[in-house]
Amino acid sequence: MIPPGPRSFLPGRFLRVMQRDPIPFFQRLAREYGDASRFNVGPQTVIFLNHPDLIRELLVTQDRSFHKSRVLQRSKVVFGEGLLTSEGDFHLRQRRLAQPAFHRDRIAHYAEVMVDRAARVRDTWRDGETLDIHHEMMRVTLAVVAKTLFDADVDTEADEIGAALTELVDLFPQLMNPFASILRKLPLPSTRRFDRALQRLDRTIYAIIEERRRSSGDRGDLLSMLLLAQDTEGDGGRMTDKQLRDETMTLFLAGHETTANALSWTWLLLAQHPDIARELYGELDALGGTPQPSDYSRLPFTEMLLAESMRLYPPAWAVSRLATEDVNIGGWDIPRNAVVAVSQAVMHRDPRYWRDPERVDPHRFTPEQKASRPKFAYFPFGGGPRICIGEGFAWMEGVLILATIAQKWRMELVSERVEPQASITLRPRGGIAMRVIRRPSASHKPQPPHPPSAPSPPLSRGRRVLD
Repeated sequence: MIPPGPRSFLPGRFLRVMQRDPIPFFQRLAREYGDASRFNVGPQTVIFLNHPDLIRELLVTQDRSFHKSRVLQRSKVVFGEGLLTSEGDFHLRQRRLAQPAFHRDRIAHYAEVMVDRAARVRDTWRDGETLDIHHEMMRVTLAVVAKTLFDADVDTEADEIGAALTELVDLFPQLMNPFASILRKLPLPSTRRFDRALQRLDRTIYAIIEERRRSSGDRGDLLSMLLLAQDTEGDGGRMTDKQLRDETMTLFLAGHETTANALSWTWLLLAQHPDIARELYGELDALGGTPQPSDYSRLPFTEMLLAESMRLYPPAWAVSRLATEDVNIGGWDIPRNAVVAVSQAVMHRDPRYWRDPERVDPHRFTPEQKASRPKFAYFPFGGGPRICIGEGFAWMEGVLILATIAQKWRMELVSERVEPQASITLRPRGGIAMRVIRRPSASHKPQPPHPPSAPSPPLSRGRRVLD
């Protein structure tokens, strides 16, 4: 059975919609066409699936019938053959080599870095000053990923590296253009900016790899693990400099950008919902001081708050695959070479699985509540064989950074309007201006749960994307 969907007689209409404001478009497809819909972007057939069972089939059960979509294949200009873009046996080999770097014991070692770098940034703030909290979270996560990935301090280069990363993210939607490979060869201003940003990051990464090759040994960071890793289940080889560059660039961008976005949206929710903030502060004050890595298990509400933030504003807001053969998912026919998309941003607000989905309520993520929902009603890190390798790292990083900063500061929203930007990740367009207010160092018992009634801000810019 062929999925239904909208048609347009205007060339490039859906491409413009996808580049400009894709999430409301997918939301409308789900409302009007149900669990499966179909549309065309030029000659490319796109099928959108919006049901946990269909998402499981795509990412888990029938994973071998799909590759990463052409948009991500085009992003090899940034990530090379890293874990995000590589396929088949090579991807399995690289994942085997990288997996030990994300072992639970190794991640626990990184927790000290997470708390230390968060404390360093928070201690530079002044009571009552206004900051772009997204920029500040980018500073924190950049410091964490540089130390844990490279055992490097990049404080003197942080702004320049951050600007280069932002340039790449801002220009990423151009890769959705069917003519992207041709446009990349033209001396356009955007192409030149993209290339300069990429060269800036490559200089940093290759310099660190070269220095590490000379020093050798395990310095306790991810790069050491990747340098020492040997494929004992395959050809017995190690990673070349190019392979190291591709994997570290992937981890550098993914580990820096996505966690910063998740934290930024969490600060927004806290500023908008003082009752949730009180419950968070109660949990933190009960610790009796700056959170320590060993306190991670004592922060269940902090973790639930981060989970709710990623429900409403998932940093990875969509997943897409390219069918390598004709396949049937849940009774829907998917032809070879069709792109199949699923969206965390849509599924995470689906009223079939989330009661009053626009309401902000961290208690949706108690163990009992999580057990009552289908697994793929919530999938912020993807799923199946290609689930994010750094999921455990990201959870610990997000919880400990949030706890470390919130233990000392609360935020007041200054921005009149905060607008999501759906690019390679879901980031706040233009940042989030907030006033930081020092919290009194007093302990008190956690407040009882009191779910807020105010809804979260929408994921659209208030425009109609379909007639």
